[in-house]
Amino acid sequence: MAKAELFQKDIPKTERVFYYESEEDDPIKTDEQEKKQEVRLPEGYEFIPKNVFVRMYSAVLFRIFWVFGQWYERRYWQAKFYGREKLKRAKGRGYVIYANHTNPFHDVFGPAVAADRRIFTIISPVNLKVPGIGKLLPYLGGLPLGKTREEKKAFNEAVDKRLSQKKCLVIYPEAHVWPYATKIRKFPAGDRSFKYAVRNGLPIFTMTTTYHKRKDKKRGDLPRMDVYIDGPFLPNVDKSEDENRADLAKQAYDSMVKYSKKNTYEYFEYKKK
Repeated sequence: MAKAELFQKDIPKTERVFYYESEEDDPIKTDEQEKKQEVRLPEGYEFIPKNVFVRMYSAVLFRIFWVFGQWYERRYWQAKFYGREKLKRAKGRGYVIYANHTNPFHDVFGPAVAADRRIFTIISPVNLKVPGIGKLLPYLGGLPLGKTREEKKAFNEAVDKRLSQKKCLVIYPEAHVWPYATKIRKFPAGDRSFKYAVRNGLPIFTMTTTYHKRKDKKRGDLPRMDVYIDGPFLPNVDKSEDENRADLAKQAYDSMVKYSKKNTYEYFEYKKK
């Protein structure tokens, strides 16, 4: 079944079971993902465009994207957002949102609707190869992870720059998309993705998407969503970077687990082999 069909149309219940050996298994296989080790960023890739017209194009495109996202989230997925007022506690500085990874379309639009400012999302370089939207992702705020030493340096500088501009950085610490998953998985990279908030002394928030039955049957058994924002969780100035990373990772994981218990509908079933 095509990836888009999996998330945009109701599918038979017999096809909604995934057997896994590890939480790092990937239920969705595409040609791009199979070749992900071969994907490289274009030579001289600009994480922050220097051309003023490119920056203007990016700003306009993101606004269109945001307007469509409002309709898509609230009408297509019947999503309700809770706790957005907590983000006001980060007024005047940047922040990082950590979210569970359960729907690639909602995961693109959801944070933009939830956040109170422009978002920039850490993505895999393979996403730039996705037909259609792949080439647009950098203009919409996608920050692809670099592979070479130079790319990693430029990537980190771009992340710090965006946070210094008081923007929102979005990270999916579970790494792999598990369709409609109701369980929070361990973070494959451990606490490494929490270094951005720690080294910049900024708060983090969590965004947990939960699934529920629709009252209508216009889209068959496809679930609707409730989205919960929690935080802020702050680095402790009296602790080392390693200690802060570990603390924030635990707080984020515990928060997401807490809100994941609000799931009331298991549309896709996961069974360990």
